Amino acid sequence: MLVGNRRLMASENVDLGDLAASRDELAASGRTAVLVAVDGRAVGVIALADAARETAAAAVAALHESGIEVAMLTGDNEATARRIAEQLGIDTVIAEVLPGDKADKVAELQRAGKTVAMVGDGVNDAPALAKADIGIAIGAGTDVAIETADIVLMRSDPLDVSVALRIGKATVRKERQNLGWAIGYNVLALPIAAGVFYPALGLMLRPEIAALTMSGSTVIVTINALLLKRLRLPAQQAPTAPHGVRESKPEPAPAPAGVR
Repeated sequence: MLVGNRRLMASENVDLGDLAASRDELAASGRTAVLVAVDGRAVGVIALADAARETAAAAVAALHESGIEVAMLTGDNEATARRIAEQLGIDTVIAEVLPGDKADKVAELQRAGKTVAMVGDGVNDAPALAKADIGIAIGAGTDVAIETADIVLMRSDPLDVSVALRIGKATVRKERQNLGWAIGYNVLALPIAAGVFYPALGLMLRPEIAALTMSGSTVIVTINALLLKRLRLPAQQAPTAPHGVRESKPEPAPAPAGVR
């Protein structure tokens, strides 16, 4: 008995017969068609439909708000992948990718001049996570993926991806601001305190004034860093349940502490 996709059936020379049309019809409707064969003959087809996570659409929207292009890298068929992509607003679809080829697809995007962040949770995602500029692993994923990634999300919530990236960008921005202030202050204040400008301009800082200004500079840097607490993070939107599907209660919006 064989159970798998069309590629597996073709490699084993299985005749799909009348099931080929059914398989194509299911695939065209956005479902994943799994074929079943016995003794070299196809005897059935199983249709699977993926349901997106409740926060997936909000996560994609938050990434777009940050100016990030979102791509889907999946082993599903093209029709299924495009159905999910249209539902969530994903920009690029790379479908029917074998597990071992994910790292190659990441490399192709990098050669095109893109900075790539890869999100994954499985053993097959580990090479792609290592190849990407930023590897992001889901906390509920495999140990291999977690060890390979640069960032580990503590929850299996897509919205945490945008939260982590936004916190990272804001932190780097604050570091640059504080470093610029510290360099500028020392370049200006040290010569004045040393009396370099006293003969020409009469400028000089008395020791007690220099100590106060140094303390003030430290306070400014600290306050600027604490302003990170005012960072606006993506908020979970109320999910809209598809027709015929009972809506479940959404989880609360993620907090910065959910990112390690």
